[in-house]
Amino acid sequence: MDWASVAGVLLALAGIIIGQSLEGGKLSSLFQPAAFAIVVVGTVGAVLLQSRFASFKRGLRMLKLVFAPPPDTRLALAREINAWSLSARRDGLLSLERYMLSSKDPFITKGLRLIVDGINPDKLRQILDAEITVYETEERLAVRIWESAAGYSPTIGILGAVLGLIHVMENLTDPNKLGAGIAVAFVSTVYGVGLANLLFYPIANKLKAVVTQAVFQQEIAAAVFYDIATGDHTRVIDERVATLMQGR
Repeated sequence: MDWASVAGVLLALAGIIIGQSLEGGKLSSLFQPAAFAIVVVGTVGAVLLQSRFASFKRGLRMLKLVFAPPPDTRLALAREINAWSLSARRDGLLSLERYMLSSKDPFITKGLRLIVDGINPDKLRQILDAEITVYETEERLAVRIWESAAGYSPTIGILGAVLGLIHVMENLTDPNKLGAGIAVAFVSTVYGVGLANLLFYPIANKLKAVVTQAVFQQEIAAAVFYDIATGDHTRVIDERVATLMQGR
């Protein structure tokens, strides 16, 4: 569990609640079903309109990574790289087959298989680079739904405010209905701006960092596969590992 993310959400909500209380306002005034429906449902509709449904579903599934990020596998990858390098140098490239069969990472399995099959190193690198590009594109399209939601929700909040004011203007002769319309108008804006800046943008940025780290590790692995296939000096591979481990 990433407790920093949990604490961030709780602090954001606490700031709004405490601020509302200090101003003497009632918390119940922040709960407006009409405003919530306008902003949230409208934002979801706008995001669905611009995104492929597969990317939308993938983006929703990625939400769990904000609070339960994937484990840091750099150390394990560094150990695997050292094992591949040593095995290839001592026993030849075909010895990597046992690592290929035991790997649970499809990208690692593919890279090792290309080496064992004797694919030209330049072709190997092209294939792996294309694999990385496809993976990164799909992941970033999924993350973009949160970024898009952050862009749409404030504007839809303003739309809710305008609708609330229209309701107010329609009931100027009935004071009992003015309060509800004004509440929807202002709370819609609060929902739109609040969701964008307290949830959607932070979620998008957190997921971007997760994707960037995963892509970085794939790029390091692809470079190592190329080095092994070309029989490059082990010092080069050691430098790759050192780069991988930076920032631990």
